[in-house]
Amino acid sequence: MAGDKHGMMLPQWLAERRDGTYADGKRFDEICYLQCKLIVKPDRFTSPHVFKEFAELVHRAADATGVAYHHTPKLLERPEVREVLFLDTGDFHLYNHAFILRRRISYEDGFPVDDPEIVFKYRSPDMVVAQAMDVRPRISGNYKIKFKLELLPLKDRIGGVRRLLAHNVEFGLSQAPEADRLAMTSLDHMSLKELQHLFPPLEIISCEGPDDVALVNQCIVEELMQDICKLDFGHHTHVTSNLALWRSRGDHRAFVGEFAYQLHFDGPDKISHKALEACERFFIELQQQAGDWLALTTTKTGAVYRLKGNPPQAHE
Repeated sequence: MAGDKHGMMLPQWLAERRDGTYADGKRFDEICYLQCKLIVKPDRFTSPHVFKEFAELVHRAADATGVAYHHTPKLLERPEVREVLFLDTGDFHLYNHAFILRRRISYEDGFPVDDPEIVFKYRSPDMVVAQAMDVRPRISGNYKIKFKLELLPLKDRIGGVRRLLAHNVEFGLSQAPEADRLAMTSLDHMSLKELQHLFPPLEIISCEGPDDVALVNQCIVEELMQDICKLDFGHHTHVTSNLALWRSRGDHRAFVGEFAYQLHFDGPDKISHKALEACERFFIELQQQAGDWLALTTTKTGAVYRLKGNPPQAHE
């Protein structure tokens, strides 16, 4: 679904919901996150100064729309480094059915820190379909559900918005069963059938031929990410925004960048409509300010899947 620059879409989109329960009687998850994303051309990232250059564009867009802008101290520090791995079959069975599975590890001073994070998500522009997807994993450990409304620019021009709903579950790798934990740590052989046991929604996928699960396009993504500012949309709604570069580990080839900020609230009715409208106006204005920087037709995950041609079925 998409909207043009003449009408605010966020209040309308957040008002959509469907009453219902999952198979065990649990009430459907509600949207509690709004994530706004702009994909940035990778050739813009030529030095660390790029993060400050983009921050200036964000500042301009904030001033033009009456959004309060505050520098974050991290803008003067080195970017954070994370490693991101995507897992799928050779024929991209997960991605072609709108599922994404990734493992992410943070690094400090060259060494991994904290528990590796596993993220499993289902994406669709359709609220009914996305909300009804029960993404809970089959684990005894802790996990967190994040049902997000993602705001993206239109694919054919700047100055508008479209949406993608992401129904996510996140958990530390230590929370997974031992066999799955070992396989995801070493990236040894895993099968689609094993993943289907861990993530029940995958059971809708039938696989003819090899069902081995491995790194997508044999790519280990190195993510450089920097918080660049805080934005205040009024009505107790403020966020920290960041700019990230994704490049392939080894040859350090940059292939996609992203500017993003995320609002968290207790439910669709728990955020001010005026704050939503300010957020959307700013998002559209930033497209104008940063038009020469933007790549409109992909997402970060889509860029990873298309690294070696033969693109999978697009659902973004």
